[in-house]
Amino acid sequence: MNLRTPLDYFRVFRPTTRERWDWVTPVGILGLALFGIAFIYSAQLERHGDDWIKQVVFLGLGAIIYTAVALIDYRFWLSVAHWIYLVCLIPLVIVLLPGVGGATTEKWGASRWIPLGPLGTFQPSETAKVAVLLIIASILIRSEIGTVKQSVGALGKLALAVGVPMLLILLQPDLKSAIVLPPMAFSMLYVSRLSARFFGVALGAFILLVAVVTWDSYSYVQFMDRHGYSYLTDRGKYEAQSFVPLHDYQRNRILAFAAPEKIDPKGTENTYNLTQSLISVGSGGLMGKGWTKGTQAQLGYLPRSVAHNDFIFSVIAEEKGFLGSLTVLGLFGLVLFNGIRIAGLARDRFGTLLAIGVTVLFTVHVFVNIAMTIGLVPITGIPLPFISYGGSFVLSCCMLQGLVQSVYRFRKDFT
Repeated sequence: MNLRTPLDYFRVFRPTTRERWDWVTPVGILGLALFGIAFIYSAQLERHGDDWIKQVVFLGLGAIIYTAVALIDYRFWLSVAHWIYLVCLIPLVIVLLPGVGGATTEKWGASRWIPLGPLGTFQPSETAKVAVLLIIASILIRSEIGTVKQSVGALGKLALAVGVPMLLILLQPDLKSAIVLPPMAFSMLYVSRLSARFFGVALGAFILLVAVVTWDSYSYVQFMDRHGYSYLTDRGKYEAQSFVPLHDYQRNRILAFAAPEKIDPKGTENTYNLTQSLISVGSGGLMGKGWTKGTQAQLGYLPRSVAHNDFIFSVIAEEKGFLGSLTVLGLFGLVLFNGIRIAGLARDRFGTLLAIGVTVLFTVHVFVNIAMTIGLVPITGIPLPFISYGGSFVLSCCMLQGLVQSVYRFRKDFT
């Protein structure tokens, strides 16, 4: 089918006998959303929080967005990808302006949210994920990809397109939202059949980066010990001494994972959340203690400020045990493997790139979030899709999965 104008992409109500909806992913999302609502409620039960109600509202809006995006031919987004990218960069700049962050800047020490009055706050980094996905796919579709020499122009454009929003996000600072972008970009490059030499160089660069961060962490420890500074109360002292663009609280998180006895021997701050999370997961057993019966979240040992978002998997593991955790992992597996299946069903590169990019982005979120709750990776604050509390995050997840549904719905328009 030849689409000649942007309006053609909105012709969604066409008589057809062909299968038009994939129901596997929506069923998986619904199951995850129900888990999220139930355990946000449980995590806030003792303080009578109403965030579970807000989550229901967010999910309702997300369902509308999901359906609307799924009804639009995904090839429409190719025609407007550059405009969406530019529009989504504007909030990333605005949030850095003095005074825009308001109380959130003062409370959390970061400018990540734009206040929207009674509507709450908006996190620009979430819409940036969608914009980066579209711009990467757009550049790859319009470029010749093969050997590294042939792909230099496209790689330069990609580096700029991904690097600008990453830099703006890191300036907030928001490391967790920035680190999910490179895996998505590399996965999309991989399915574009870029030369293996490029990925060898990229692996070398990653190893070099790890080495630099390791050296920086060691230097940080030496500096703090030499001057007798406290890791908890004298944060910021080392930042001016290092060329690595990390804040001291981020270095503390790395050390809390690598050397907890050094950074926080009494478990008063950096290792506290991890310790309580491990107790939550470990005490759940096979069947769990029962919904709303978990002691860690209910008694506040697992801080209520993080129990319903970053560490909600710990609440699930404690209250529903190994079987409940396995059910959540199974639902995520359903969504992720179905995303790969849809990428394989796509009959054009753009559809494949969108489906793979979204699936890898979700995979990073799921792996890092669950891994940090059981001590496998440093605590980053990455939320769990459709389960963790958060308006902007829920809406962006629904939009991204709507794109995958659109790829499935319109794949047969190719002959």
